[in-house]
Amino acid sequence: MNKPFIHDDWLLDTDAARELYHGHAAAMPVLDYHCHLSPREIAEDRRWDNLAQLWLGGDHYKWRALRSNGVDERLVTGGASDWEKFEAFAASMPYFLRNPIYDWSHLELARYFGVYDLLSPKTAASIWENVNAQLAQVGASARGFMRKANVRLVCTTDDPADTLEHHAAIRASGFEIKVLPTWRPDKAWALHKTAAWNAWQDRLAATVEMDIRTYDDLLAALKKQHDFFASMGCRLSDYGPETVGPETATHGEARALFARARDGGTVDAAEASAFRNTVMLESMRMDAAADWAMQIHYGAMRDNNTRMLQAVGPDTGFDSMGDRPVARGLSRLLDRLDAEDALPRTLLYTLNPRDNEMLGAMLGNFQRGPVPGKMQLGAAWWFNDHLDGMTRHLEALSGLGLLSRFVGMLTDSRSFVSYPRHEYFRRILCNLLGRDIASGRLPDDRTWVGELVRDISCRNAARWFKFDGIAEV
Repeated sequence: MNKPFIHDDWLLDTDAARELYHGHAAAMPVLDYHCHLSPREIAEDRRWDNLAQLWLGGDHYKWRALRSNGVDERLVTGGASDWEKFEAFAASMPYFLRNPIYDWSHLELARYFGVYDLLSPKTAASIWENVNAQLAQVGASARGFMRKANVRLVCTTDDPADTLEHHAAIRASGFEIKVLPTWRPDKAWALHKTAAWNAWQDRLAATVEMDIRTYDDLLAALKKQHDFFASMGCRLSDYGPETVGPETATHGEARALFARARDGGTVDAAEASAFRNTVMLESMRMDAAADWAMQIHYGAMRDNNTRMLQAVGPDTGFDSMGDRPVARGLSRLLDRLDAEDALPRTLLYTLNPRDNEMLGAMLGNFQRGPVPGKMQLGAAWWFNDHLDGMTRHLEALSGLGLLSRFVGMLTDSRSFVSYPRHEYFRRILCNLLGRDIASGRLPDDRTWVGELVRDISCRNAARWFKFDGIAEV
């Protein structure tokens, strides 16, 4: 009998790889320190009526793959029924070979629903009926899926204008998995989108219960919310600029730009960039003072397709890798913070893998004890979180930094069944190290290398982020 596609030794090519994965990585809990799960859905313990709602309702990875296979938008984000959308996805699955959607989808079917059949037009109806029946059972919910994946902690991505009411509700419910907010202040500096930016300023003002009419008001409101996030357990920030430039505005210039935009005036690209860098710098200083870690996700070129942006909105699968220069601006930013003794523990993620080695070399400029791996090369992100991308990332990190101090994988996902991505990463990691042992590149000390695997899988993140109350394994 042929082995199913997803099996115990999937992606593990050597005896050493299999021993490292099964003996060390597999049982480690998940600390998902960066995701886009909805706190409201966790608070309400959301359920889904069928597999299409669970899988296809908001997953732009799958939407891009469907469009690449020629599927009409009606069956992607349009008005087709849930069954029609799932049927189109099943019909496309055989054409997704070597795309991570193929791997992730079958891994999720296996881990959450015990389904090992390959999804195809032939199996679509039976898998649909089987999974839908399981979704109707007790435990097939947002919290249930987190428990099933051995999740110990997640950090959502939250706007400073958020009241964090759903985080408070989760905490009050006694849910045993820690759900912490993450500070993501990108909207604070987007004054080039004048109307949306002013609406956000009004929302922030309502949240902090103070007028925001000046630049100094904005900084005071951000500081108030930063302190509030800290009181709710926040341990890290996240910034998402397309690039990091060297330009900053003086305090007086920032005041003038704020006033002009607050009055509905226009701001050019250079002014907007300088204002962004200035506000981002102020927020990073707050991070350092609060002893948070900070993340910078850069390199996304967003909303490339104007027609589809107008038709279906942002974050629907029309973003891609940017290639704007970043090294000099990033170096100046880190150096400025370091000179002020205000450089937090830092993760740098690039969307363009051409920058893996550049970042790997950059990190060494600003490492500083007593924190091991104070400066981190963030996990392979978005268009890179597949087998080749993760492998390239691990190779760059190993050659230019310390793989042993890496804080490991995250989902970066809005889906409650995306946690097998941690398993996917761990298998790739163990296979890389197992091949090195088999080839003699690493000593054949599987206990020692196994401890390194446990660290990267979970323990390094627990220590580095200073997550309170997370027992080490």
